[in-house]
Amino acid sequence: MPTSRTHVSRLVCAALTLASSSLYAQAVTLKVSHFLPPNSNYQKGVLEPWCDRLAKDSAGQLKCQIYPAMQLGGTPPQLADQVKNAVADIVMTSPSYSSGRFPYTEALEQPFTLPPGGLAGSKAMWEYSQKYATKDYADFKLLAMFTGSGIIMSTSSKPILTVEGFKGVKLRSPSRSAAKLLTALGGAPVNMPPAQITEAVAKGVVDGAMATWELVPAVKLQEVTKYHMQGPADQAAFTQNPLVMLMNKARYDGLPPELKAVLDKASGPALVELAGAAWDKAIVDGRRIAGEAGNKTLTVKPEDYEAMRKMSAAVEVEWARDVAAKGLDGAMLVKEVRALGAKYMK
Repeated sequence: MPTSRTHVSRLVCAALTLASSSLYAQAVTLKVSHFLPPNSNYQKGVLEPWCDRLAKDSAGQLKCQIYPAMQLGGTPPQLADQVKNAVADIVMTSPSYSSGRFPYTEALEQPFTLPPGGLAGSKAMWEYSQKYATKDYADFKLLAMFTGSGIIMSTSSKPILTVEGFKGVKLRSPSRSAAKLLTALGGAPVNMPPAQITEAVAKGVVDGAMATWELVPAVKLQEVTKYHMQGPADQAAFTQNPLVMLMNKARYDGLPPELKAVLDKASGPALVELAGAAWDKAIVDGRRIAGEAGNKTLTVKPEDYEAMRKMSAAVEVEWARDVAAKGLDGAMLVKEVRALGAKYMK
């Protein structure tokens, strides 16, 4: 018969083994998918640091397995369904890729409403999402909403600095609202995902692209363009492209409480801050890389900016009329977006 000390020792060892196996059983690896390349600002500046924080704060029990550039298959517009159907646990996508599916979020795409910067625009978007867009994401766990910064115009042969300069110019468009803006200004929008932009410009399929500064080095747009046009720094961007990180609801609900707490702490405002700061840095880096390639960054004069704004005013009016059929007060929503834009512009 074992001594009392031996018996206690065995009980302690058994308890430690049980605790260790229980902790091991709770280890979770999240499949995270997105449409950008692995060298993109999103993966390097946002996703990887966020995943590192999850691993650190959970003592290695919560990890990410990242699938960039649609490695799980499908196309960018299908990412929302992929996470809803548990093909991935988390995705980063743009609601703009699914026209009509996220109607409240579409207010954020309307022209000349939000600050051009990453952090300012992201804070405005997140505040709006929490007040007005929760219905859009009822089928998901919304981890964050942010912006890739304001859209700029990048062209291969001539700059566009006036309304007249848009006439007949074909530009890649990232969203339906951006396409309507370009049409209102006299241009011709061509819809395509980021991965196709550079080749399309090189082959002359389009004259350039409506994109963010982050995308310039990410897809090597500086190699096929010469000019990058932006609005005045103290004015709203031409348009914005909201980005979201969505999680499968069942996957989130099934996490152990301690891991769910780790995820919650790293998401929401903390993740919005991380993304916004990363994109502000990407703006600086994008301009620098474009300059090193011999490209020119040009700012539209205030009077020409105002002319563009007036010329495209009907875009948001038309959108408000369209969403009224879904029971949304589009005019009120755009007014709220513009007020948040002014709030965070300061």
